[in-house]
Amino acid sequence: MCSKDAYPLPNIDKLGFLDAYSGHNQIRMDTPNEEKTTLITKDTNFCYRVMPFGLKNASAIYQRLMDQVFKQQIRRNVEVYVDDMVIKSQSIAQHVANLEKVFGGTLQI
Repeated sequence: MCSKDAYPLPNIDKLGFLDAYSGHNQIRMDTPNEEKTTLITKDTNFCYRVMPFGLKNASAIYQRLMDQVFKQQIRRNVEVYVDDMVIKSQSIAQHVANLEKVFGGTLQI
């Protein structure tokens, strides 16, 4: 029998989740490195011009980029783990303001 762990979980109503699915595909490969991603087929060869998922350092490169993009907001109102982001707010008004900061514009609600 195990005793219940009373550690408090975050209030899900005060969090907003974003998933930047395939966000790494927005990062342009360095031109000299494109040939290192060559795929050889029967008829021709292809290479990636954007960073493919599964590239050895893709996650680290993407995390570094997200840390730079959101450096003013991380640990304040945003947490980033590779392509998953959490927007933290105490109220609806603050959440809208935080989302505007993340998206860099004005939201219409």
